[in-house]
Amino acid sequence: MPTPFIMPKFDMDQENATIVEWLKNEGDHVDLDESVLTVETDKVAIEVPSPASGKLARISFGPGDVVPVTTVIAYILAEDETVNDLPEDDSTSEKSTLTEQGYAVQDQVAVGETAVEKVVSATPLASRMAQSLGVDLSVVPSAKNRVTKEDVESYIRSKTAEDGRVAIPATPAARRLARELNVDLAIVTGSGPNGRVQADDVKAFEQTPIAKEIHATEMVPLAGIRKTIAERMQASFQEAPHIALTVEVDISQLESVRQRMIEIAAQGGEDRVSLTALLVKIAAWALNRNPYLNATLDGDTIHLLDEINVGVATAIEDGLIVPVIRDAITKSVREINGDLKDLSQRARQGKLTLDEVKGGTFTISNLGMFGINQFRAIINPPESAILAVGNVVRKPIVINEQDEVAVRPMMMMTLSADHRVIDGVTAARFLYDLVRAVEMPDLLLY
Repeated sequence: MPTPFIMPKFDMDQENATIVEWLKNEGDHVDLDESVLTVETDKVAIEVPSPASGKLARISFGPGDVVPVTTVIAYILAEDETVNDLPEDDSTSEKSTLTEQGYAVQDQVAVGETAVEKVVSATPLASRMAQSLGVDLSVVPSAKNRVTKEDVESYIRSKTAEDGRVAIPATPAARRLARELNVDLAIVTGSGPNGRVQADDVKAFEQTPIAKEIHATEMVPLAGIRKTIAERMQASFQEAPHIALTVEVDISQLESVRQRMIEIAAQGGEDRVSLTALLVKIAAWALNRNPYLNATLDGDTIHLLDEINVGVATAIEDGLIVPVIRDAITKSVREINGDLKDLSQRARQGKLTLDEVKGGTFTISNLGMFGINQFRAIINPPESAILAVGNVVRKPIVINEQDEVAVRPMMMMTLSADHRVIDGVTAARFLYDLVRAVEMPDLLLY
């Protein structure tokens, strides 16, 4: 019997995952535990291994599809099995499942003024593409039992080459008026059924001069990690009343300590110690002294956490990810530095595991390398605080009570905190400890 290939559950609170890419095609041989596709959760991209050895068959979802966990996404055929051994493809069941996800498998064909519904077997991606372009799936040729994305694309190309009518759903009157007024239908918002452009839509567009002056050079869908970041940050800013406190700190002593560490590392052939590694260690020390900054709010209960896991915001191609330095309070700067380099490299390669991006209790976001002097960061839920670190700027400051002036390396740090958990005074005490440790690193050894 063919082995069902289900969308696995990677985390306790995970409900679905987005397919990023299939690494194998239908008909390809796969081995047990061989990576077959890449999916993306709300935290990290993960390669999914095959549940069995055999031939990959009936891929039901494509890149971009959001699939509930435990859903069958394909099958693995054993050597003595063929596609005839696959379970019956229940279109009704598929329709129900996809409708819950927001994918349409029904296509409406206009007959006069009456809409006739026809159920067509199609992949979710094909259904979504057809719906957005106003394509009748029942007339799309397919070599398989179901219409695929490639079938829709082929049909679009063929029809567009003939008269250009498929790409943009519009009434004949709207098309004629658009030609007369030299209006691009692609940028007109349709008010008809399924977004169909009407003649009145073209007239309204022509009478709005500002609309004709605005053109998008590219439209990028809000999806994947970018969509997850948007949703989480919006929820954080709406739910958590943010307070922000900023301090300016002299990092002369910290730079001296770092330089000595770099010299020691060079003697042993090790990597240069980064400023971020030192800040992670200092932040962990300050968090240990101020437990409410290392807390989370769950309903009406504040949980003071027993682990200090410092996340470091890291830029990747699609957005931002926060790998976590676990038990930072117990680690040496050398260990933290090594962890940071490894996690940063694998984050940019998309090879982090779920455990390496979950469980953070506090986050540091450093934009100093981009010349940003000061900024406010949004709290990374379910944490209660985040530290924004700016650029190091050398400038003259008064260094003693005799008003002597010297040029020192100065850095701005802004703490954003959840006011439901952390009062202003509590946040200020944390920053006081943080500044003391940055300006007198010996405190960490006391």
